[in-house]
Amino acid sequence: MHKVLHNIDKLVFGRGAIAQVPDQLQAWRNEGSGSVVFVIDHYFKDHALLEKLGIRSEDVVCYEDCDVHEPTTQQVDRLRDQIIEQIGVPSAVVGMGGGSIMDIAKALSLMLKQEGSSSLYQGLDLIKHAGVPHLGIPTISGTGAECSTTAVLTGPEKKLGLKCAWTVFDQVILDPELPATVERDHWFYTGMDTYIHCIESETGIHQNAFSRAYGGESLRLCREVFLGPDAGQNPKNDEQLMIASLFGGWSLTYSEVGVCHALSYGLSKILGYRHGFANCVAFQHLEDFYGPAVSEFKEMLGTNAVELPQGLSRDWSDEQISAMAQVSWNLPHMWIHALGHDWQKRISPEEIKDLFKRL
Repeated sequence: MHKVLHNIDKLVFGRGAIAQVPDQLQAWRNEGSGSVVFVIDHYFKDHALLEKLGIRSEDVVCYEDCDVHEPTTQQVDRLRDQIIEQIGVPSAVVGMGGGSIMDIAKALSLMLKQEGSSSLYQGLDLIKHAGVPHLGIPTISGTGAECSTTAVLTGPEKKLGLKCAWTVFDQVILDPELPATVERDHWFYTGMDTYIHCIESETGIHQNAFSRAYGGESLRLCREVFLGPDAGQNPKNDEQLMIASLFGGWSLTYSEVGVCHALSYGLSKILGYRHGFANCVAFQHLEDFYGPAVSEFKEMLGTNAVELPQGLSRDWSDEQISAMAQVSWNLPHMWIHALGHDWQKRISPEEIKDLFKRL
């Protein structure tokens, strides 16, 4: 079996790297209409950092709030339609923010060249045409969205990514100074997304030498950041975690995620839980799937003084649990990786409901 590997064309890494954005965009401006769309987390509205992006009068700036809900197909469709009406097809799209903003920017770059709703393209290789060039500037580390070939969106019927060779960013700016102001618990949850990516990547049937190499180094960095003598948020660890996120993203891209992510998608789709938090809520109860890694995860919780809620399922209705189990059941690629091609013989919808009842 072989894997076709898609990667970032150009990556700029280092403190202050955000100042390189105008130079990175100039070639795209020269080749296209000249205008650029900036999709930016609303946190940065009126922030001094915006001066470093080289925003021009002909550009469009979209400040998106992803604090309440994760990216949706309706959100991407709305942005696409507004931009086409305002300036036509831009030269490029820039995404600056966390994993949700990265996914919006990737999906938007694709949908600017597709017909119809983005919900029509949720799945593998359903995109018909290459999108416009796009550049990612992650401001928090852990999601792996800066290098993955997937833009995860919640649609009317499912939470599933737009996944194809054209989804991955053409260019990425990794500036370790940007995550410095992230709230501690959120920093931990997204960091654990990387840790869980790597654990799931290496414990399923699609793992391979390439995914293990990146995942192994990412896990080493995670252990240093979250369990080392200088554990916690600091400039050194912000730099380490940014690379761990990148390597963890490559590890999952060239392998797959598993049970924890399948449950997380259910929590996000039905209850609106943010992805990193949902992963943490689920992972702490999955010892029978991930063994010592769950014990290590709990050690990381204690070292970083992060507490997760317990007994959440007591407040969920049977209808909610059934709906979450159905979302999870409809992610066969994750279950195949975790349990094998005969996964439907090894776990049932009722047993998935029981997994949610643990939480």
